[in-house]
Parts: sequence; C-alpha cells; structure tokens
Amino acid sequence: MQFVNEQPERKRLTQQQFPAFIHLTHFTVSPAFWALSSVVALGANIICNKIPGLAPRQRAICQSRPDAIIVVGEGAQMGINECQYQFRYGRWNCSALGERTVFGQELRVGSREAAFTYAITAAGVAHAITAACSQGNLSQCGCDREKQGYYNQEEGWKWGGCSADIKYGIEFSRRFVDAREIKKTPRRLMNLHNNEAGRKVLEERMKLECKCHGVSGSCTTKTCWTTLPKFREIGYILKEKYNDAVHVEVVRASRLRQPTHLKVKQTQGYRKPMETDLVYIERSPNYCEEDAATGSVGTQGRLCNRTSPHTDGCDLMCCGRGYNTHQYTKVWQCNCKFQWCCFVKCNTCSERTEVFTCK
Repeated sequence: MQFVNEQPERKRLTQQQFPAFIHLTHFTVSPAFWALSSVVALGANIICNKIPGLAPRQRAICQSRPDAIIVVGEGAQMGINECQYQFRYGRWNCSALGERTVFGQELRVGSREAAFTYAITAAGVAHAITAACSQGNLSQCGCDREKQGYYNQEEGWKWGGCSADIKYGIEFSRRFVDAREIKKTPRRLMNLHNNEAGRKVLEERMKLECKCHGVSGSCTTKTCWTTLPKFREIGYILKEKYNDAVHVEVVRASRLRQPTHLKVKQTQGYRKPMETDLVYIERSPNYCEEDAATGSVGTQGRLCNRTSPHTDGCDLMCCGRGYNTHQYTKVWQCNCKFQWCCFVKCNTCSERTEVFTCK
C-alpha cells in the first residue's frame, strides 16, 4: 500500500534516480556529475544524445542549455508525480507514465487523460524552471527584473525582494515542451492547447507576498514580490478541469485539408474552447485491461475499497471481475509502563485487518 504526503517536498533527483530518465548507456555517472562544471565537462553532446524521447529541437535546446535539462527533467517528473497523486484512486492512475522517459509523448490516444498529462507536465516544467531561476541555479535568468524598483502609488507599495520570473519559465516550457509537436495532426493541436492551458493555470495562480517596514511595526512602507504557488494547488485545479474537459474537433483548411484549429464538438454554431479548458478529441477507454497504446496497466491486483461507491470501490475498480480478500494480523507492543526499577513492561496487542485486491 502506498501512502502519499499531502505536500511532498520537491527534491533534486539522486544519482540513482537520474538514469531512470536520462538513461546514459555505456557511461558511469559519478557523484561529481551533479556540479554544473562537471555537467559541462562531460559534454552536452554526450548527455543530450543519450536522452531517449527527445525531439530534434529539444535535443538542440539541451545541447545549448545543459544546465537547464536537469531542471526540465525534475519539472516533468514533478508533473508525473502530481498526476499519480490526483488519479491514485482511479482505474487509470498514471502509473505507466515516465517508465521509459519523462520526455516525449506517452499516451497515443487523444483522451481526457492525455489532456491532463500534457497540461500538468508543461506546468511542471514552467514551475521548475521559474523556481530554479529565483534560486540562482540557472544561468541566463534570475529574479523578474521588470518588477524591480517599481512603485505602485494607488496601492501604496513598491516591488522589492526577488519576484519569480514566471514569464521566463513559461517561455522556456513553451520552447522545450511544445518542440515535440512536429507533425501537423489533430493530436498536435490538442497537445499544444493543453500545454498552454497548464501553463496559463500556473500563471494565473501566482501569489503576491508583501512585507511592511516602519517604526514599532507600523507599515510606513511596504514591499511586495511574486512567488510561485504550491504545485499541489495546480494539480487540484487541473484535475477539476479534467472533470470538465471539452470534447473538440478540428477545423481543416479548405485547400490543403490540414488541421488549423479546434472547435467545440456537437454545439450549435462555432465556438473555440477557452484558454484554460482541457480538451480531448477521443473518448477515454475503460482502462480495465492492460493496453500499452492507451497507457493502461489494467486494474488486476489493484487495491480497492469494498464499501466505497466511488472510483476506488471494488465494484468499479475491478470492472466486474470480482476481488480477492487478504487477511493480515498486525502485532505490536502496547500499554507500556515503566516499572521500578528499572524496566518497561508491555502488553501484546494485535489487530486483524482485511485488504481487497482486484481479480
């Protein structure tokens, strides 16, 4: 049984975790790799050519910015982790994502689930790049210079501190994540829209923090700066948008018949989806059986709740196949008391529990 913390701390990938998404073949990664100077010393070409799943333009960005590619990988993994948290009780639980690489297209079906995957990954990359800039961990970026020194006379405060440069993070995410969309297909339009929707949600949830300055705690002057929201907040918002995802169809050019833009399907008249809508072009499969094409690992062996009427309930989770009951007895020392002198006397307690898994 897996337990997930409500607000997991974002950690840098360890040396053991790094090969899972970089997959350096015939190459030994030493601890010194994690210093930026060592990354440069290894050579951008060696690193970037060994990363599976990169499109040509992504590989070019990697070679020109090898310091940023690790942060991009962290952001993409953060998106996958959030996806697995938000869908932990569903038939589809994102468990197949990131097994081969955190880069590149994972779901071939243009479903709601693919829409969420692309949106959360694009937002994750933008969030990670912006945070790294604010922390001084990347070259070519830092705090948002546009907000330095500006005084807001109406509100009575001025910009100060280090405002997160969300514009830089979003632009980097747009350049890198969107670069994998090469072919002019309906799926390309869907992916690009969902990528932008994820980044737009992140931008709209930026926080304004302020600090007062003055004698004896008075607020004679006040300085403010922008900070990133918790990524869990972005996950919750995008999950709500997943629930309300919009079914769309493509509009093709009259001459070449190439897809040019999206419109909402089965509505009277013509209407484009909203900027922050998640959109899909194919209905979702049921995810009951294993299917690599849909990103489904099936639900056989999944934990379920026998009494729940929701998606985590055995009836829905197991797709009508039934479930197995496993009985366990937990034994531990309890009611311990200190005895004079000098030992501790405990009783032995036990508890019998049942766990249910799908057949």
